[in-house]
Formats: sequence, structure tokens, C-alpha cells
Amino acid sequence: MTSSALEQGEAMAKKGVLPRLAVGAALLLPALVFVIVFLVLPSLILLGYSVLTQSQGGDISLPLTLGSYERLIFSATYRRVVLLTLRVALLTSLLTALLAYPAAMVIAYGKPVFSRITMILVVAPLVVSVIVRTYGWQLMLSNSPTGVLNWMLHALGTGPTPVRVLYTEWATVIASVHVFLPLMVLPLSASLGRINPSLNEAARILGAPAWRAFLRVTLPLSLPGLVAGVTIVFSLTAGSYVTPQMLGGTRGLMLGVLLEQQINTSFDWPMAAAIATVMVVIALAANVGVGWLAERHALAHTQRSGAR
Repeated sequence: MTSSALEQGEAMAKKGVLPRLAVGAALLLPALVFVIVFLVLPSLILLGYSVLTQSQGGDISLPLTLGSYERLIFSATYRRVVLLTLRVALLTSLLTALLAYPAAMVIAYGKPVFSRITMILVVAPLVVSVIVRTYGWQLMLSNSPTGVLNWMLHALGTGPTPVRVLYTEWATVIASVHVFLPLMVLPLSASLGRINPSLNEAARILGAPAWRAFLRVTLPLSLPGLVAGVTIVFSLTAGSYVTPQMLGGTRGLMLGVLLEQQINTSFDWPMAAAIATVMVVIALAANVGVGWLAERHALAHTQRSGAR
């Protein structure tokens, strides 16, 4: 093939690439505009409000200040709320992971009938509003003797004194586990479904007990689903409002409830913006941190396998 033919072919290829790039840019533009208008700009406005000063008359303007962030970090009351939010989100993520693995394994490895039934039982609560489910937990965990939990404990002969669970940190954790459990089961079951069952069977044939086969084979291979579930549950729990508002009380105050109080009760918009910014930072840190730990674990597992 002559050089002129090659040059002609390259020119035709370039002419074909440019229209494809134009089409791709045109298809991407609506989504890009939507993200900028409804996500990036509001986030920047929120960040700007968090470092502005609010006068006694309610006007928000210069000078710039980090006073709202200083209150969140150095005030004992606000710092306790931040730590409680992180603790509740972490406990919820751990408990949902422990409860999700058996259900996800039934969905991935069980007989078709049991798999479908388990999937229906897991997904069915998503049809019901979070508010309705939280009201149900109020009835279950009520501190009065007529609450379902206290009635059952009294029937079992544990004593007449009611157990006070409602309006505590644990009430928020219990309800959050129930609310967000499907969001952990679904990615886990999808990840487990991609694992070849013969790998686990091989580990059992070689003499590994069930728990060791799970820790050495199933858990590492299902790590992508676990990472996705943990990040989703942690982020949503840390930013939740309905469940802690209805079940947490003053002893279960979380950042979402504090944010609502700053806007509707105190009318402190810079403080509310700072709280919202911290909530976003917590969600981003959770996603980046869990992903980094998963990558380190996968790298270490690969190095150990190569050393053998």
C-alpha cells in the first residue's frame, strides 16, 4: 500500500472519529448539566454558607469565618452528636453485614424455591414507607409495659420493671438495621452469585471446616459486594433523619436531627450548612476508606497466594 493511500485512510479515520466524539459529547451534555446544576452548584452554595457570618437580624454575609466548624469540633455537645452518629452508623453497618451474609448465601446458593422466598422477604420491606416501619418499631420497643418487647419479657418472667430501649442509641441502631438490611443483602447476593461453588467445595474436601472455608474463600471473593453494602448502609445511616428523630430522643440525637433543629428551630443557617458539609465529608470518607481497605486486603491476599 502506497503512502498516499495510507494518508487517505488516516484522513478518513479522523473524519469518522470527530462525528463520534461530537455524538458522545451531545449525549453526555444533558447529564453533565444536570449534575452541575442540581449537585455541584448546591454543594458549593452550601459550603459557602458554612463559612459566612449570620447577623442577629438573620442576614448572612461576610466576613468569612470557621466558627461553625469550631463549634462542631470543640463544643462538647456537638462533638458528642458527631461521635454518636459515627458510632450508630458503624454499628448498623457491622450488624447488617452479619445478618446479611446468611440471607445472601441462601439467595445465591439455595434451592430456587427458598432463594425466591428469601428474596421476597428481603425486598418486601422496601415497599413500606420508612415512617411506617419506624412507627412499628415504636410499638415494639415502647418503654411502657404494653410495649411488645416489655410484654414478652414480662410473659417470660423477667420481672415487672420495663426495659427502657426506646429513645436510646440502641433503638436507632435496631431500627436502622431493619431499614437498611436489604441494601446490604442485594449487593452481597449478587457478589456471592459470581463465586464458583466448586471453590468452597474444594476447600471442604481438603479438610477445612465450614467457618474456615468461609473466611478463606467466600469472604475474600465476596468483598466487592460487602464493600458496596457497607458504604451504602454507613452513608445512609449517618445521614438519616426519620429513624433517629422518632426513636432516638435526646439520647440518640444524630447529625440529621441536629441539622433540622438548626434550620427550623434556631434558624442558624451557617451552622446547618456546616453540619451538612460534615455529613457529606463523612459519607465520602466512608466510601474512600472502605474502598482503600478492600484494595489493601485484596492486594495482601494476592501476595500471599503468589508466595505459596
